[in-house]
Amino acid sequence: MKALHDPQGILKQGLDAIRSEFAVPRAFPPQVLAAAERAANRAPTQHVDRTDLPFVTLDPASSTDLDQAFLIERTGPDLLLRYAIADVAWFVEDGDPVDVEAWHRGETLYLPDGKAGLYPPVLAENRASLLPDGPRPAIVFVVRVDPEGEARLEGVERAVVHSRAKLAYDSVASADLPEPFADLASRIAAAEARRGAARVDPPQQEVERLAGERFALSFRPMLASETANAALSLATNLAVARFLLDHRTGLFRVMAGPDERAVARLRQSAHALGLNWPAAVDLKDFERTLDARDPAQAGFMLAVRRAGSGAGYAPWHAGAEPWHAAIAAPYVHATAPLRRLADRYVIRAALALAQGAQVPDAVTQAFDRLPDVMARADAIAGRIERAVVDLAETVMLHGREGEVFGAIVTDAEGASARIQLEGLPVIARVKAADARPGQTFPVRLEKSDPATRQLSFALA
Repeated sequence: MKALHDPQGILKQGLDAIRSEFAVPRAFPPQVLAAAERAANRAPTQHVDRTDLPFVTLDPASSTDLDQAFLIERTGPDLLLRYAIADVAWFVEDGDPVDVEAWHRGETLYLPDGKAGLYPPVLAENRASLLPDGPRPAIVFVVRVDPEGEARLEGVERAVVHSRAKLAYDSVASADLPEPFADLASRIAAAEARRGAARVDPPQQEVERLAGERFALSFRPMLASETANAALSLATNLAVARFLLDHRTGLFRVMAGPDERAVARLRQSAHALGLNWPAAVDLKDFERTLDARDPAQAGFMLAVRRAGSGAGYAPWHAGAEPWHAAIAAPYVHATAPLRRLADRYVIRAALALAQGAQVPDAVTQAFDRLPDVMARADAIAGRIERAVVDLAETVMLHGREGEVFGAIVTDAEGASARIQLEGLPVIARVKAADARPGQTFPVRLEKSDPATRQLSFALA
């Protein structure tokens, strides 16, 4: 999702340049749109009727590509989560024009002022989306969550569902949600803590206009409703991962933790931001103490995000356990098929196995191809996100050329040093011979050019 929000359109010119630079698609080819229109009329014929169940969705208020709807019930000491996921595979067949285009795109690309979708709007924001304006085909995962927060997949079925309400993060009330909603989120969080997970979501940055032609980057922490809602996807993805591992197949989301050098840089960033990170406390434990409502801690959360080696995808292989360091468990992506290509195939595998069938050959073959396709898509998305942040930083600092800032060295190599500005979530480089990690010195802003997204500092 978007890591930066621009409600006043301050970045518009720069965002247009980023779209051109990274060849962000502005539309779908005519043959893809025509195929999507035909697919949108396909009536569900392999789905059981679950329209009597009171599913709801919970998303940003403006969202129309709704991947998930949910229902939570108590059953003894356990909670039963019915998680309905958009049945994209019902509308998109292997090798059709919509499928070919999706393999070219890989995932939806987000910018502060819009997105380039994975699928045409007639599907992603209408017929395949779990909107409350009528019945929709879905894949329903039935996940049992015990009192310890352990999630187990109990069933998968194709079903027609009808969402009762499109709830929004910023306006939802407890009475709008299933009664066990908060309990489920609490159980999943407790299980994460026991596993030693370090899944800390950084806050969204927002560009705001100050007096005159000055701008600033502020932080918008995740709302409590967002954090709790994320637990539903996490529980489902963990349960599906375990299920696929038991059947010796699947496509897993994998990630290594930051290496020693990255952790050393992060310690210097924490110091630059005025945070007390005791030497005896490891990164995971420190992350769990962070409060995104505090700007300095929010800035550090962004630094952690940038420090990791990045997540990828890996198909199941005998003797190799897929591992996601931040989740501290095997993990899959199965809950956002409107936004990620890989999810469609993970869902197809889980559905087939749950129905006692073999995983289709097309799905198994896709598991081998998808890591490269998704890596390319993730790389483009990451470069766009970095470019947007660079743009925002240069807009924020434009007009402050000549001003001196405090900085701390996070690492150094040769005559160049990477620095973190004190009190600001800005990372840059400066020529500084013999600089050493942890060293502090003043730097002068030489250039802040939004047109090229370049910051230039010199020792003051």
